[in-house]
Parts: sequence; structure tokens; C-alpha cells
Amino acid sequence: MEEFGPVQVLVVGLETDRLKGEVLAELQRLKEHDIVRLIDMVVVAKDRDGEIVGVEMSDLTPEQSAEFGAIAGALIGLGAEGEEGMEAGAIAGAEAAIESEGEFLGDEVLWSIADTIPNGVTAAVALLEHRWAIPLRDAIRGAGGMVLADSWVHPEDLIAFGVMSRSEG
Repeated sequence: MEEFGPVQVLVVGLETDRLKGEVLAELQRLKEHDIVRLIDMVVVAKDRDGEIVGVEMSDLTPEQSAEFGAIAGALIGLGAEGEEGMEAGAIAGAEAAIESEGEFLGDEVLWSIADTIPNGVTAAVALLEHRWAIPLRDAIRGAGGMVLADSWVHPEDLIAFGVMSRSEG
């Protein structure tokens, strides 16, 4: 069984006429260095006239998709019905991944994005696996540790905290 790292849902929007390929080039660089792996991504572009073009892509093979689906299904089953639900969830998750041909986000997400974004915007929803975190996670587990909390802090969060602190003072 393959090890999967933590998965992040990343949603970005860009003005379509400003796209020059630099975001995809950086994603490719991260993938080549095994820093991230693209589990699934839906990209939707809406031109200035409202015409829509969408595409879905993944780095996973069909076998890896089924395995990822089984892991996600097992965890959901474990939470819903304990150990008995874990096995049923794994089977259901693998079957769903096979049926959808590894497209975890699917057409529903594509059309939801298309309905939401304004004309002239390209949006992407990506499931990114953080491969760099696997050895760190294993080292923590190997030392008998556990992750107690996990969160992302963005520079904008710190600026907002500073603004809030200034207004309270």
C-alpha cells in the first residue's frame, strides 16, 4: 500500500487575460521535485463573453486513484461506524474512484465553479498531496508523537491580526 501525505484543497482565481503559464510551471516544478502530487484538479476558464472551457487532471494512475479512494472511504467509514464501517467504506471509496476514473472533484464542481466565477476569470480547485510531509509525519509517529493541531498561517492573516491589534489599542 502506498503512503499518502496530507491533502490540501486549494482554490485560486486569476484574470484569464493575465495568464502566462507561470502558475502551471511552478506546479510542474513542485511535482518534479516530489514536493506535491496532484490528486485532482478542475480548471475552469470563462472568457469576457461568458464562454466556458473546463478541464480536469490528475497525477494518479487508476490504481493509485482506487487506493486513495479506499483510504478516504475507510477513514469516513471508521468515523461513521467504527471499525465495522471502515472496511465497507474502503470498498465503497475504491469503487467510487474507479467509477469516476479518478476524477474526485468531477463535473459537478466544474459547473459549480463556472456558475460562480465572473467573466474573464480562470479558477482552479486542486487536491494537492504534500509529499514532503510524509517523512516528517513518519518521524513524529516513530517518536511516539501525534499531531495535536494543524493550520496554515498566511502573510495576510498576520497583517489582519496586526490591523485588529491596532484597532483594539
